[in-house]
Amino acid sequence: MTPRTTLSVPLAAVALSVTATVASISAPAVAAPAEATEPSLVEPVLIGHRGASGYRPEHTLAAYELAIAQGADYIEPDLVSTKDGVLVARHENEIGGTTDVADHPEFADRRTTKVIDGRAVTGWFTEDFTFQELRTLRAKERLPQVRPDNTAYDGQEPIPSLDQVIKLARREGVGIYPETKHPTYFDSIGLSLEEPLVAALEKRHWDDADDPVIIQSFETANLRDLDGMVDVPLAQLVDGTGSPYDLVVAGDPRTYSDLVTPAGLAWIASYADGVGVHKDRVLPRTAGATTAPSAVVGDAHEQGMVVHVWTLRRENQFMATNFRVGTDPNAPGDLAAEARAFLEAGVDGIFTDNPDVVAAVLVEQQEAG
Repeated sequence: MTPRTTLSVPLAAVALSVTATVASISAPAVAAPAEATEPSLVEPVLIGHRGASGYRPEHTLAAYELAIAQGADYIEPDLVSTKDGVLVARHENEIGGTTDVADHPEFADRRTTKVIDGRAVTGWFTEDFTFQELRTLRAKERLPQVRPDNTAYDGQEPIPSLDQVIKLARREGVGIYPETKHPTYFDSIGLSLEEPLVAALEKRHWDDADDPVIIQSFETANLRDLDGMVDVPLAQLVDGTGSPYDLVVAGDPRTYSDLVTPAGLAWIASYADGVGVHKDRVLPRTAGATTAPSAVVGDAHEQGMVVHVWTLRRENQFMATNFRVGTDPNAPGDLAAEARAFLEAGVDGIFTDNPDVVAAVLVEQQEAG
């Protein structure tokens, strides 16, 4: 392994290189006071969250392609395994809500209930299908009531493999930001995610420290394993509540809140290059509205780690009240103002379902610089 380094800055081929410092970013009136501004560690990067999933069914090549067209520096495939060990891009291994599997009578008997990370889940699971069987399914919009326009693309796109996503990213000159989903669970059924992920990167010669790849996980043990397996940067995901499931299984009492203390961040820095944090960890809310930035960004920067925040979505229901426009929960709020506020708080990257909106903010700041 090479020494731990900071996560890579935006790719040279991407037009959204940001040269302005975060201190020059103008925040909306509702944002944090100027004295709370934390400079970013590197030029902020834009991550297409499951692709441009605000406009296309998530984790499809069409969603990834649109994210790239809208200016994403990285596209994010969540990874789960098939029965035959192929890594595919799905947000969850249960696929009843994101594919047309329920319309396939030949797979009706595969509907079942499993315990995933301590929670009973009923549906169809990728690990019960071969890759070729999964390829007969088609993706559909996960949030049809929130994003009805996206349903026009239902039934058009197959489930992509990790290798297909890598080839797309290499061809288009962007990076990938894969997330290993439920690694403890997949280990328990003999379908470890780490080895095939590393093999896929090695196959395409994308396994070096300076390659545009960042591997992320909500668990810690698999990232610590990957630290000894591959040289690409690693990012520890931090949820807004709860605990990493691998720590729960190990009897370790630490929570995600413990991991973003100075001591917790120092521990993360021993194996990872950055943290991907729930946005409320950076801009906490009081009575629904954001308040002054927390210490998380500054504390992570002191450890030499970048901070990427998730997930910025344009619909009101996903925003703090001070960024909402009107009262319709599904109507667009002021996503540009939200992005400016997080950039002023010093984050080094933004995950978003709507890359075009955040890209425009980054271009705005570049021009203002």
